[in-house]
Amino acid sequence: MNRTRPTFEALAYYDEDGSNNPELLEKVKAELAKERKKLGQRVAVDNDPRIPPKFPLFSKNPLLAAELERIESREKLSAIDTKRFQLPPPLRGDAASVEEWEAALRNARAQLEHQKLRTANGALMQQYGANAWRVFNYRLEMVGKSLDKALEEMNERVTDVNRARKNEQMAIGKQLSALEQKWTELISSVLQIEIANATLEVEIQTLGQKEAELEQMLSQ
Repeated sequence: MNRTRPTFEALAYYDEDGSNNPELLEKVKAELAKERKKLGQRVAVDNDPRIPPKFPLFSKNPLLAAELERIESREKLSAIDTKRFQLPPPLRGDAASVEEWEAALRNARAQLEHQKLRTANGALMQQYGANAWRVFNYRLEMVGKSLDKALEEMNERVTDVNRARKNEQMAIGKQLSALEQKWTELISSVLQIEIANATLEVEIQTLGQKEAELEQMLSQ
């Protein structure tokens, strides 16, 4: 059976005791921390049930996920291995075996194909790169505008939520102030009644003593 965890809400727009009394605010925070521990909640804000869970980035791209993990752990980027772009001759020179010369020849052919591909890619880039870059920039600009619009709408929603919370809290605050004032008046009236009762009891005792004295005088 799923049970909704209770959440803590305060009248942040109405209560001024915390700002006027920092010591009281610290005591309140300590009490809230104790209550969270009793309810099985961590004190950290990340565990707030109103906050959506973290979204895993690059779950379908292990290379980008590994790169993000490297950046988060502040590891240095490993240098590019340039040995495969070199054309070293056999180490023993003219005394090298046929196999060593064949390996060097295969490496030279691979490097030649690599240079051909670079030349072809350079020609394609020179011919189509400018237009492709303009299209990419246009799409990127559209994405930026879309994100800006989404951010603006989200900020408006946040402002509306905060405004609604403020109006609700101020209305509730007025009710609390009226109830507190009424409670103060009732307590004051109760105290006045108790004082009046105590005064009457003293008067009754005084009258009783006087009555006893008069009866004693009359009996003599």
